[in-house]
Amino acid sequence: MRFDFFMIPVRDGEAATEELNRLLSSARILTVDRQFVSDGINSHWSICVASQSGSVGKQSNRKKQNVDYREILSEEDFAIYARLRTLRKELADREGVPVYAVFTNEQFAEIVRTRTETLSSMRAIDARVEKYGESVVAFMTNVLSVPATTGDGGAP
Repeated sequence: MRFDFFMIPVRDGEAATEELNRLLSSARILTVDRQFVSDGINSHWSICVASQSGSVGKQSNRKKQNVDYREILSEEDFAIYARLRTLRKELADREGVPVYAVFTNEQFAEIVRTRTETLSSMRAIDARVEKYGESVVAFMTNVLSVPATTGDGGAP
């Protein structure tokens, strides 16, 4: 994993923005953390990008090998998995980050398969637990405490 740090000035930040965009388009991005620093005319965005070595070409090859979790997971598990993806979208929209910065499909499939209901169990899956884990654990606890019903895979 590689970390890159950027300071993008509010005024005249075009060069720094272009440098950030070059990295974002050329690497497999794992997470992007950003914070606005308010300092009058010196205000800026501080950005940390965690990426994985490799080119975009390698990333697109992975996309061709997409996994169909509907085939891998049971009907009940897939229903939970689909609802987790909806939760992920809400969290990502709220944070202003891409959905894969929250959790990956593979991580959600593992959470569902293992019936993960605690933060400590989630930490074994990924470090993003600190940021998004409580929302996912609350969801899983709620879903698993609702009796399954016929036809909807146990979705409440």
